[in-house]
Amino acid sequence: MIRRIAAAALSLTALIALTACGADSSADASSRQVTLTIGDQAKTLQTIVAASDALKGARYKVKWAEFEGAAPLYQAVQAGAADTGYSADLPALQALSGGVRVKNVAALKNDGRHVGLVVRKDSGIDSVRDLKGQKVVVSSAKGSVAEYLLANVLKQNGLDYGDVQVQYLLPTDAQAAFASGKVKVWATFGVYQAVGLEEGGRLLVDGADGRVSGFGFVNASDQALGDPKKKAALADFLQRLGAALRWTSTHQDAYARAIETRNGADPTVAKTLASAAYSEVLPITDEVNTTVQGVADLMHGIGVLDPNVDVAKSADTSLLK
Repeated sequence: MIRRIAAAALSLTALIALTACGADSSADASSRQVTLTIGDQAKTLQTIVAASDALKGARYKVKWAEFEGAAPLYQAVQAGAADTGYSADLPALQALSGGVRVKNVAALKNDGRHVGLVVRKDSGIDSVRDLKGQKVVVSSAKGSVAEYLLANVLKQNGLDYGDVQVQYLLPTDAQAAFASGKVKVWATFGVYQAVGLEEGGRLLVDGADGRVSGFGFVNASDQALGDPKKKAALADFLQRLGAALRWTSTHQDAYARAIETRNGADPTVAKTLASAAYSEVLPITDEVNTTVQGVADLMHGIGVLDPNVDVAKSADTSLLK
């Protein structure tokens, strides 16, 4: 049953769904007749936007490009199949390091509890120091926010990254391996963290209290930013997304029900996801850039992010002030 929940939450292939939006005299006229293809993971953004009715009155159309993880999403952006990306900080850095032609256009913020190291209850692992010599499965690919949590807590506890054996698995594959007992330690996030805890897992540590930055990014392809109509529509979308996230903060029960309905999650998983969602859309400030540069520098230092990224130079701050 839980495997079906996870499969419903994220598809292994891209699913494109068209949402048509009505007219509103407050929208910028230059954005009329525009279609934005918004990249998403686990139906997260589209669930928030639909539940809050945030796109009501927009003068452009939105297509949702749905992917299992950040890596295939950014591949789609690179190929021109999506106008925007959406991820935690490190996947965005990984995309930039890999040459994906995007700019960060807005920051997202939460408390970091959506990322965690989950261990099986019978693993005998009671502290981060017990991870020495262990195999740790990281979802979803090299350079995920879960990998940053792993690297950071190892450093905080006097261990080197080489003290653990890292294996990368896509979330659905990792979830199946964890449920079967083949994996004892799983660095994961979001719906998969919630499902892992439902399947006999125990939270060893999460990303709260600064163990991850808590920042994510919405970014846009250079091609989309070079189109004035799309850029105007995207600026409006960011404002609407901000309103949608504020709605989730004050309507967590309604948001949880939307996750149940749209993602097929059970009530416990849905409630966990609703409580750990990004809570606001922020302009990209010096503080954001400095914090995320620290993430980049740590991961560059252990060879995960190569070449390194100049975070400040990777932003377009003109869309959200």
